[in-house]
Amino acid sequence: MAERRSSKQLTLQNRLKAWADKTREQADKLEPGPARDALLKKIEQAEKAARFDAWSRSSGLQPPVDPRDPSE
Repeated sequence: MAERRSSKQLTLQNRLKAWADKTREQADKLEPGPARDALLKKIEQAEKAARFDAWSRSSGLQPPVDPRDPSE
């Protein structure tokens, strides 16, 4: 039987967060090294994409802030 799509579609932010959470669990199981570093980099990119999506959908757009910059 064919799978049916859920009538409740997840937002891009929710899909990115779910993927990042699942991938972080995989990365946590890996030994430190290039494979783990690559997964962590992809997770960071997904989190940035989710923040950008939230920013682009917000009313009264504000410039994006770098969460690593303590002066902002």
